[in-house]
Amino acid sequence: MATHVPNLLPPAPTSTPAHLTSPRSTRTLRKLQSAHTLSSNYTAAGNAPSLISQQRQLQHHKSAIFRDSGPPPAPVLAAPPQGQLRSRIRADSESAAAEMSIGAGASKRTAMAKKINGEDRNAKEELETLVRQGPKGDLSGSLASLRRSVLLDGLVADSDGMSQLRIYIWLILLNAPPFRTDAYLSLIHRGASPAYAKIRNDTFRTLATDPLFKRRVSEASLIRLLNALAWTLHDAQSLPPPKHTSTPSSPLSPDPASIYLQGMNVLSAPFLYAARSEAEAYILTHHLLAAHLPAYIHATMPGVHRGLALVDRLLAIIDPKLAAHLAAASLAANIYAFPSVLTLCACTPPLPEVLYLWDFLFAYGVHLNILAIVAQLVLMREEILGAERPGGVLRGFPPLRAKRVVQLAVSFVGMVPQAVYEELVAHVR
Repeated sequence: MATHVPNLLPPAPTSTPAHLTSPRSTRTLRKLQSAHTLSSNYTAAGNAPSLISQQRQLQHHKSAIFRDSGPPPAPVLAAPPQGQLRSRIRADSESAAAEMSIGAGASKRTAMAKKINGEDRNAKEELETLVRQGPKGDLSGSLASLRRSVLLDGLVADSDGMSQLRIYIWLILLNAPPFRTDAYLSLIHRGASPAYAKIRNDTFRTLATDPLFKRRVSEASLIRLLNALAWTLHDAQSLPPPKHTSTPSSPLSPDPASIYLQGMNVLSAPFLYAARSEAEAYILTHHLLAAHLPAYIHATMPGVHRGLALVDRLLAIIDPKLAAHLAAASLAANIYAFPSVLTLCACTPPLPEVLYLWDFLFAYGVHLNILAIVAQLVLMREEILGAERPGGVLRGFPPLRAKRVVQLAVSFVGMVPQAVYEELVAHVR
């Protein structure tokens, strides 16, 4: 069953402390080149363009596929035009559900065959070839194949969730723009942003109980990335308004509360964990927020609150009994699901399971995180219904079972009415 390329890019919003330069020196940071730089060098050497490069080329010639505007001034992202094909997005997710169902039914039959003929290894080799050399002619078909591979086969990773290909697959699936390491360094060299105090108040407690994250990512690295992100949002808000508007032409005065918001630290954590450089993690974090979750980074977080309301509505559609039980206990989603909506479930350990879930969300749309939360509630169903105080059960979600959550989420897509599904897609904008 063919899977179309989802069209999900929403409109985007508009003395240095020692923690910004240690423990890694500037010279060390300069050695950490991003996937885009490597991709550009590969093409310049006379090789075939990479998948990232071909995506970028196609944006300029086939805007009907990607609905993207021209290249914006780096590092601020421009807003693509309105009018997304939501019915097509729904079809994409329904195709994913069918593929997942087929894949789940065939898993037992093919388990032994995989051990014998090495299909896992072949799938990995195909992904490596796709990332390194790019597709052979058909970009949209190659992207569809990539999504199916992510859904049905998953990315090869070790017990810590580390994968050689994951960060490059994420760059492709999120359609992140090329970004030079020097641009990231220039943001770091500007020193403390107006939101620096808020950032320092959050970084030390980011995934504080996750030993894998603490072992791989330093607090200094997290501070640098978030401070660079705050400078980028600060600059975007400081731009004068367009000339055709009646707004006064004086620059805006960015509020520290609007250039660094709750949850940004947790959203950036998986990127820092999976990336090979801070520059990669920075551009992925910024592009996720600005292009895929713009309604989540407004000061009032309208997208998050719409997402919480959708958790209640979708649960009532998918499991009316469980929804009624929670409603009788006055447990709306805004009481127990706020962190899960805000962080795309990155707040729920273990981290390797979060990475697996994000593979799926980036492949088929971050709006499906709402269905992933509903899936977690369904998995907790018996415990919630049997508890005298269900609020105590929901105080903390159990360890994430990403594969089962994905299977349930894609199976729920066909149960959602078209109008509600359109709201689900639109809530992140």
